[in-house]
Amino acid sequence: MRKIILLIIFISFSAHSQTNLFTGTWSNENCKDCSKKYILKITMAQSNNKIFGTAEVISDNAELNSGLMEVTGHVYVLGEKAQITMKTKSGLSAGATLYVSENIIEFNKSGGSDLVPKEVILKKLYE
Repeated sequence: MRKIILLIIFISFSAHSQTNLFTGTWSNENCKDCSKKYILKITMAQSNNKIFGTAEVISDNAELNSGLMEVTGHVYVLGEKAQITMKTKSGLSAGATLYVSENIIEFNKSGGSDLVPKEVILKKLYE
């Protein structure tokens, strides 16, 4: 009986660890209380503990536009936190930490050039 219970617990942890919470397109364009100086849009695909995708900052102010950036990163063990790096074609890069919770990502810039905002809440647009 003990082995069966341990097997069930192991299967439930394995199933939880394979959920890809960061996969999808995320943006702050539908945020009602946010500043609309810029729109940050990130499209990511998560495979186990790796993240790949693209990001872009769009603004009416030409100085705030980033162009298309390549996103790479990794997801921490429990799957609710990720560390990503965004790089432009010109070689500029910025790092960020992401926290996911029920179709919302908290985006916190952790260093690099001023390509992206310091903090923003992103909502999932679609898978």
